[in-house]
Amino acid sequence: MSIGFGIVGCGMISTFHAKAIADVKGTKLVACFDTFAGSAEKFAAANGCKAYTDLEEMLADPKVSIVTVATPSGAHMEPAVAAARAGKHVIIEKPLEITLKKCDRIIEACNKANVKCGAIFPSRFHDSSLKIKKAIDGGRFGRLTLGDSYVKWFRTQQYYDSGAWRGTWALDGGGALMNQAIHSVDLLTWLMGPVVEIQANTATLAHERIEVEDTVVATLRFANGALGVLEASTAAYPGYLKRVEIHGSEGSAVLEEEDLKAWDFAKPRKEDKAILDQMKQQKSGGGGASDPAAIGHHGHTLQFRDFVDAVKKNRRPAIDGHEGRRSVEIILAVYKAAETGKPVKLPLRSDPVLKARAAGKKK
Repeated sequence: MSIGFGIVGCGMISTFHAKAIADVKGTKLVACFDTFAGSAEKFAAANGCKAYTDLEEMLADPKVSIVTVATPSGAHMEPAVAAARAGKHVIIEKPLEITLKKCDRIIEACNKANVKCGAIFPSRFHDSSLKIKKAIDGGRFGRLTLGDSYVKWFRTQQYYDSGAWRGTWALDGGGALMNQAIHSVDLLTWLMGPVVEIQANTATLAHERIEVEDTVVATLRFANGALGVLEASTAAYPGYLKRVEIHGSEGSAVLEEEDLKAWDFAKPRKEDKAILDQMKQQKSGGGGASDPAAIGHHGHTLQFRDFVDAVKKNRRPAIDGHEGRRSVEIILAVYKAAETGKPVKLPLRSDPVLKARAAGKKK
């Protein structure tokens, strides 16, 4: 018997959720919900599922076991909490939410209902990301010294004008950093470890009628002593592939979208040859650098597969609510540092689970 999915929100990203679900063996998209009947019906017709315009009705559907939340960022908490209370496992598109209070409400609701909570960050599941993570955990970089993330993308004014929620604090929760670069923020801290201090500047330089930043630069201090930089923009024409760079006293690696562009270690290993040979073959696509729809769904597929396995085996998914909360905390700290002009120390609020994991303990 297949595991039934229901999707909340039938905008652009819901299509990628549907494609991912179709690729995960033993699952089926059975329902979708949107407050706009036309959107729900059009999506249902395209994906062979039942359309709902009443969320409670969809959550009462016994065929729905897992709910994915694909609404605007600042409207994640309400459907996620409702789904948890209805006994449904929940996967939430990035960001988990736009405030720590809302993130915590989601996590608490899922814990109370004893359902799984997942935050979508497909970049962690790419083979290249996993190779870097394995090398870090294996000590190949020596002492980590620098960890940098660069997301120099481009969005037209029409992009922001296309939806009243875009570029607002209330529903977008931020600009280039919260909406576009959050994937790289998550990936960087997953690789480098917790951030303990941030300094930053933000600006709105190339867009009108938006409340949020289209350009941001921040410097980071990690708990292990390493330093780092976050750069993000939707005002860098024509838009370039995002990069994550990891450097240490004994090695360096550079990731451009899904492709490794540098893999250099003081102590080479046999397996490095295969990686270097593979590097010559790779060529990432647009990655959403100038078109938000120009992304693949394979990362979502891998993450949905992990989540379904977590449900079946009653284990923690690779990226749970606490992990999803981490990137939101960092971004909010960037905004606070930019607003005050002063360094901001983390955590902004204690998260015992993340604190325990940072200390190498399980909780």
